[in-house]
Order: sequence, then C-alpha cells, then structure tokens
Amino acid sequence: MKHSAIPGGESSLLLDVAAYAGRYRDGDKPLDDLAGADVLRRSFDIGLPDKGRPAGDVLADLVDAAEPGIVGATKPGFLSWVIGASHEAGVAADWLTSLWGQNAGLYQTSPAAAVCEEVVSGWLLDLLDLPRESAIGFATGATMATFTCLAAARSEVFRRVGYDVDGLGLQGAPHLTVLIGADAHVSNRAALRYLGLGKSNIVEVEAGPDGAMLVESLRAAAAHVSGPAIVVAQAGHIHSGAFDDFAAAAEVARELNAWLHVDGAFGLWARSAPARRHLAEHVELADSWAVDGHKWLQTPYDSGFAIVRHPAAVQRAMAKEAGYLNHASGDGHNPSGLVPELSRRARGFAAWAMLQTLGRDGITQLVERHCAAAARLAQRCRDIAGVEIPHPVVLNQVALTLGGREQEVCDRLNATGDFFLRTAKWRGQTILRVSFSGHPSGPDTADALADALALILKD
Repeated sequence: MKHSAIPGGESSLLLDVAAYAGRYRDGDKPLDDLAGADVLRRSFDIGLPDKGRPAGDVLADLVDAAEPGIVGATKPGFLSWVIGASHEAGVAADWLTSLWGQNAGLYQTSPAAAVCEEVVSGWLLDLLDLPRESAIGFATGATMATFTCLAAARSEVFRRVGYDVDGLGLQGAPHLTVLIGADAHVSNRAALRYLGLGKSNIVEVEAGPDGAMLVESLRAAAAHVSGPAIVVAQAGHIHSGAFDDFAAAAEVARELNAWLHVDGAFGLWARSAPARRHLAEHVELADSWAVDGHKWLQTPYDSGFAIVRHPAAVQRAMAKEAGYLNHASGDGHNPSGLVPELSRRARGFAAWAMLQTLGRDGITQLVERHCAAAARLAQRCRDIAGVEIPHPVVLNQVALTLGGREQEVCDRLNATGDFFLRTAKWRGQTILRVSFSGHPSGPDTADALADALALILKD
C-alpha cells in the first residue's frame, strides 16, 4: 500500500514535501524500530524504469521504502552517538540551499554562498574565541575538516625544514613524525592515512583512564623526535568527553617547531559556554582545529569546519589552478581554495541560519543543558545497583558498565521505543555509550533513561 505522504502532482511537489516534513517531525515512530537490510533492499530495489515516472509518485515510493530504515535521530531519546538533531531552522535553510541550486566552489559560481561563508567564519571565530586571522573551510564534517587541517600542517612543517612537499611529493621527503594520543578518534588516523602518512609516521602517546593524553608521556615521546612533526590533541573524547592538556601540547609543539592540531569535533563548542570554557583552556594556542556544525550547532548533515590559523598554509595545500576557475578584482574569496572539493554544496547558508536562530546565548544554553543532562544521569546512576561509570563526567558523554549485561539492557531500552542506544568496545570492555547532543534532549531525557535503567536492572 502506498504511503500517500506525498499525494500531489509535480506542480505542488515542494509543498507536499513540506507538509510531510511537519507530519514526520511531529510523529511518534519508535526510535529504533528498524527493518532489516533484506527488507530495505527489496523496498528500494524496484527496478530502473525505462521511462520516467511522475515525481510525486517517485517520492511517495521513496518515503515508503526509506521510513522503515530511518533512525530517530531528531528525537530526545536518540543518545547513541554525538549526532545533532538537525534543527528545523537549519533544515529549512538547507532546503533553500537545494532550491537555489548553488555550486559553492567559486565566488563567481555563487557570490552569495562565498560571502555568507566569509561572514559565518567571522562569527565562528568570535564565538569559539579563536585567532581572528584564521581561515575556515566548510567541509562535510570533522573527518574532512581534519584532513584539510592536516594537509595544511603537512605542507607547513615540510616548508619549515626546506622541503616543498606540494611540488616534490612524499617520495624522498624527510621523515615526518605525528604525535597522537593512543585513544584519539579514528578519524584522525584515517585523515593521516589519506595524506600518505602511515603507521611508521605515528607515535602513539599513552592515555589515561579517561582517554586524555598523559602529559609526561607526551613529553617523553617528543624527546625522541627530530625533523618535521605534527602534534594532534583532542577536545572531547568520544566516550568520556575528556580534554587533553593544550598548554602542554602547545609547549611540546613549540619546542619541536611542530604544528599543533586539535580534534574538537564536538568538544570545541565548550568554548562557547562560560561554565565549560575551562575545559578547552589554551586551545587557542593550536595551529588548526576541526569542529562539526552538525553536532552542537544542530545544522543538517553535512557540516564541518576546518579552522586554520595560517591561511597561506591551507591555501597552499588546497590550491586549484585552471584558466576556467575565474576570479576577478573585487570578488570575494573562492571557497574551494580552503577545502578539497571544487564543486560542492553551499554549506554556509544553514550555518548562518542556525547561528542567527540560536544566537550566542542559545548555543551556550544548549551546551549547558546537555552537560547538565550528562551530570544528572551520572548522579541518578550512582543509586542504581549494577551501574558503574568508569570516568569523571565532564561534558555531555557518559559511558556505563552494567556488569556484563550491557547488550541485553541496551536491547531492552531500545525495545521501549523511547530510546536509540548502542554499546561500544573501549579498552577491552563493553560499555553503554550515552551522548546528549540533539537539541530536544536534556535533563528530563536523563531522568527517563535512569528510570528505565533502574526498572530493567531490578530483573
């Protein structure tokens, strides 16, 4: 049976989709009531037609096929990963982005997109209190933002020792050392690999129980480094929310004449909340920072920011030159000069809309509410037999151990229809990860989860 969510003809297609959007967001579909892969394949694989079909029928079929596999990422109980809930204002701005059909590669392909990104860059640097001379590339997310930042780092640290990696490539290049925490997010190692830096380039620094680099281990590792080097630090561990010691990391980088990069995918937003700012103290001493918009800024996917203190380094690493890539006197900047992509989505519009919709105070309140929710869950769990929290709760992340019942309890919580949770492996132990990051969630969500946990663990 057809879903009939998009009944109109092509003339009213956009209005029909907008009406469906409202119904979907207001609906009460269980968060984790998902069809299996085989069911979804049968639903989507309806055959490629020889002749085109009416767009309204096509989109109705798309809704029917997709909805059984759509996770409840926009609901309060979605707590499994650090995924923002795509605020309605950002979604609407993203619709406009698609409606306008802009290619944000060059100023001349979309002057509005280019200037919007310039303005948003200034707002972000102010909000996060990072060096105002920094350049920002609008990427797909923190992984590609990290790639962009580390590409700039690779170019610059080789330049400092007199080697032109952008001209000569990596063959014959001096050995480059990357100091990175043993518990750093996997996206950092992926970005390094994409840049031709393998395991032989990486020195893992011992991490403490919360996943943050141990300062003495970092200094000891640095003592054996010579030649070009990059130090990668972390603002917000994926399980514990812990922050590295940025003052110590900056001191080590300075002594090595190295580049300091900070993976701040979600933790960097702590800079926007006065009560949490101390967690990211001295992070401004770094040379680059990667942060997501589709996390605490609540923009729709995809949205990441590659922030680089040294614009010339990122422009050198991302340079694209051809006679048809027009640029005239008086133009704004070409956005493709700061990210890997040439043709790409105009990501600045949704970020502009969310910064205006939330404002400085709204972003602060959102960060504080999620941190308060994490603290509330930790407080409640102290009174629940069978629950342990193996790390201090400092931000929005809580890792729970449940005496070997983690997967069973996770499945039972999901079966209520109110939660979307997943287990993870951390240091050989199974944990139940809880991440407060979607704008609908807060302390009430923490209480609901604690009540459900207590009920299940009584069995």
